Amino acid sequence: MFQQTAPKRNLGTALANLELIYHSVVRNVRKTHGNAVMSILMNMLQAAVFVIVFYVMFSVLGLRSSALRGDFLIYIMSGIFLFITNTKTMGAVVASDGPSSPMMKHAPMNTLISIASAALSTLYIQVLSMFAILLIYHVLVTPVQIDDPIGAFAMLLLAWFNGLAIGVVFLALKPWFPNFVSVATLVYQRANMIASGKMFVANTMPSVILAMFDWNPLFHCIDQARGFAFINYQPRNSSIEYALIVGIVLLMIGLMGEFYTRRHASVSWGARR
Repeated sequence: MFQQTAPKRNLGTALANLELIYHSVVRNVRKTHGNAVMSILMNMLQAAVFVIVFYVMFSVLGLRSSALRGDFLIYIMSGIFLFITNTKTMGAVVASDGPSSPMMKHAPMNTLISIASAALSTLYIQVLSMFAILLIYHVLVTPVQIDDPIGAFAMLLLAWFNGLAIGVVFLALKPWFPNFVSVATLVYQRANMIASGKMFVANTMPSVILAMFDWNPLFHCIDQARGFAFINYQPRNSSIEYALIVGIVLLMIGLMGEFYTRRHASVSWGARR
């Protein structure tokens, strides 16, 4: 209790924070289930259900002809994986421990570590699930052919980054407006079912309809990912720079709001949630 700790150098502080993030990531992965493997399998099942539902919907409505030339399931999965990664990351960051959480009473712990661990644990589960589903599809159905896998994976990371940035903004507002944030996160997740544009090809959309989607950075991520995945598709109505700039701006705003919120933290906030 009365032990004095000597200040660490920058390298020591960084290593200590990385260790804390690692243990927090393990804790977050095991939140949904005591077995980490079961957490991943449950997420794989959810992603597979999404893919099957959209495959059946496109087939029944006769929309397969409007998709890109190439593997139709890769077209669907390129939208589903980025959508799930974005929305789940945002939800995990919003649900992470805030400044009034009991976890913050432990001296090494802080809200930035909580945010980082929530985002990284979601990315870890989503990437493992994506590779497992693609491996099963490659082995059991047909070989997976992606024109530029590194570029497509970079778009997945960009969608994850935007989910992180939006989640930090909501997290900063959460102690002040808990009811509004809970409704807003739900509306964002539901609206992105359509607004993400995962069911459409941006190059074939009229300008009037395109204006309803191009405000959304996730829309740009998905369209650019399809440009990397398919050799015969060149996205003209989306931009990597736009999604990156919006993500950076939102993250900076969220971090400034989180810093202000942390300075005014109150234990009574816990009773308002």
